[in-house]
Amino acid sequence: MSAFFDVLLGRQSVKFVQAPGPTDEQLDLILQAALRAPDHGAVRPWRFVLVRGADVPALVDVGVRAGIAAGTPLPQPKVDNARKWLSKVPLVIALGCRPDPSGRIPEHESLLAVGAAAMNMLNAAHALGLGAFWSTGIGVYLDGVGEALGFDALDERFMGYLAIGTPIDTPDPVQRPDWRDHVSEWHAPAPA
Repeated sequence: MSAFFDVLLGRQSVKFVQAPGPTDEQLDLILQAALRAPDHGAVRPWRFVLVRGADVPALVDVGVRAGIAAGTPLPQPKVDNARKWLSKVPLVIALGCRPDPSGRIPEHESLLAVGAAAMNMLNAAHALGLGAFWSTGIGVYLDGVGEALGFDALDERFMGYLAIGTPIDTPDPVQRPDWRDHVSEWHAPAPA
C-alpha cells in the first residue's frame, strides 16, 4: 500500500488538541487543500474564518449569547465542557457556505462542496501530523453565531468549526465498519 493510503486510511478525528497549531506554511497547505474540493459550476462557495489563540475560547460566549437570545440557553454542563475543550485549542476554522447567488447551481451542491473542502482540510492536517476535529456544537445552529463570526446571514450558511492543533494524547485506533455493509451494486434492468 502506498504512503498516501497509509495516511488516508489512518485519519481519524482528534478532538483534544493543544498548541502548537499549524505553522503559517502548514496552514497555507491546509487551505490550499480545501480549495481542491469539487465545485460544480465554479461557484467557489467556501468561506472560512480563522480564529486563533486567545480568541478561540470566546467562541463559547458567542454561542451562550445566541442561546439566550433564542430563548434556549445552552445547558451549563455543555458550556463548561466547551470552555474546557477550547481553552487549549490553538486554531479554529469556522466553515461557511455561500451558495450560487444566481440559483443556477442547487444549494445542496455548494453545501457538499464545503463539506468536501472540510474533509480535505481534515486529511491535510492529519498528513501534517496534526489533530483535527469538525464540530457542529457551540451554537452552530443558532441564529446570530454565524453573523458574529462575519458570515452574512442573508447569503451564507454557517456550517461548523474545525479545531486544529497538536494531539494531546495519541488517539486510540478506531474500529471502522466494513465498507461492504454500506455498498450495493446496481445493474440495468433486463430489456423488456
